[in-house]
Amino acid sequence: MGDSQRISVHRLLGHGLVADVVLWKNWRGAAALLVSASTLWYLFERAGYNFLSFVANVFLLLVLILFFWAKAANLLNRPLPPLPDLEISEETVARVADAVQIWMNRALTVAHDIAIERNLLLCLQVIGGLWAISLIGSFFNFLTLIYICVLLSLSLPVLYDKYQDQVDDRLCVIYGNIQTRYTKIHSIVLSKIPKHSNKEKKAQ
Repeated sequence: MGDSQRISVHRLLGHGLVADVVLWKNWRGAAALLVSASTLWYLFERAGYNFLSFVANVFLLLVLILFFWAKAANLLNRPLPPLPDLEISEETVARVADAVQIWMNRALTVAHDIAIERNLLLCLQVIGGLWAISLIGSFFNFLTLIYICVLLSLSLPVLYDKYQDQVDDRLCVIYGNIQTRYTKIHSIVLSKIPKHSNKEKKAQ
């Protein structure tokens, strides 16, 4: 596979700060994310720290620092703490609402295809995905799973960007084998399941 056919992982990730952090181009941000995630995971999973207590103590510390900073600035004629405007813009709310609407519409479309259209293949895919999530959840708790996802997001994109040719060749072989097996299973099992025609659906 030539260099002209290589996929730009940085472009796929959006060319922004997230792409720089995930691909370790912004190594300070990536290191800060890794250290923060590792620290939080250790505090909650190994040290037995309670999440609610941790959040409350962090906010308590911030409030005390800001209060004494403001008092000291008053007494010493120093500038007040540089706090940003603590408000959420309408544009941000609109973007979040649009994203939520897209995901909800996708979920409703899947539910419609399964319940109304009787899409057996989609139903099996959903069942397999939910079963895989359930199986993974039985081995790890939620926080450990998030920590693993952070570690994978900071390692897999970099490795794929470095060894893209070898990975793509191997994935093509695996995909070909899966397609062959799926075609055999579909021809033997799924093709024997009777499909209801549109006239039969209307008659029902």
